[in-house]
Amino acid sequence: MQDSFNTVLPEQFAHWLHSPLGQCVLEHEQRFFDSAVADVFGYYAVQLELPGLDLLRSNRMPTRLTAGLSRHCSLNCDPAQLPFSTASIDLLVLPHTLDFHADPRAVLREAERVLVPEGRLMLTGFNPWSLWGMARRGKRGQGMPWQGHFLSLPRIKDWMALLNFEAGANKVHCYLPPLAQCGWRNRFAFMEYAGQRWWPVAGGIYCLEAVKRVRGMRLIAPRWKKAHSSVRAVAVALPDRQEQPDD
Repeated sequence: MQDSFNTVLPEQFAHWLHSPLGQCVLEHEQRFFDSAVADVFGYYAVQLELPGLDLLRSNRMPTRLTAGLSRHCSLNCDPAQLPFSTASIDLLVLPHTLDFHADPRAVLREAERVLVPEGRLMLTGFNPWSLWGMARRGKRGQGMPWQGHFLSLPRIKDWMALLNFEAGANKVHCYLPPLAQCGWRNRFAFMEYAGQRWWPVAGGIYCLEAVKRVRGMRLIAPRWKKAHSSVRAVAVALPDRQEQPDD
């Protein structure tokens, strides 16, 4: 089962994203990634799985690549055993990678290892506390995307906290029922707008940003800032010396 999870499911999910229902999911997530990665700077950005989608297209780092077990990844490897040096990657993108890997906690541990201090992690996943989660229980994990783990957002944040990740902004989308027929989805389109107000945690997918924090790390100020502080300290001290009476 583990080999099937690692090698078959990511490609099946990539194929499902081309379906009408998959396109609804992809539309929300592409907007999220386009916005989230645009202002992340550094040298190396990596997307784990889904090589057919350019989720790093709005990022401007000189090196951007896809890695994973799916065919056509620029680097073929297990997301839980990345061939990168420790603290070498500035940005890591996980589009449902945790949903379709046999050991999602190992993937997060590996993400923490390869990210530089203050490195950024962006991920998406299916929300079990939603109409999509109810549909998954009804389908008993058969077919796509119901074979995924559907890990809850609080659980992901708990795992991140243990790995020194600081969870940032998160967004939830796809409040409408996961209906295959476009006509039925249009009838329930109002739920996408009402859901953000009335049941904001019950969307079918979540998008999460996080930063790797390193305890005890002290940021070193540029030398010009130190020089500027010294000048100000002298300027403030001079009047005090002038006000002292002469012996």
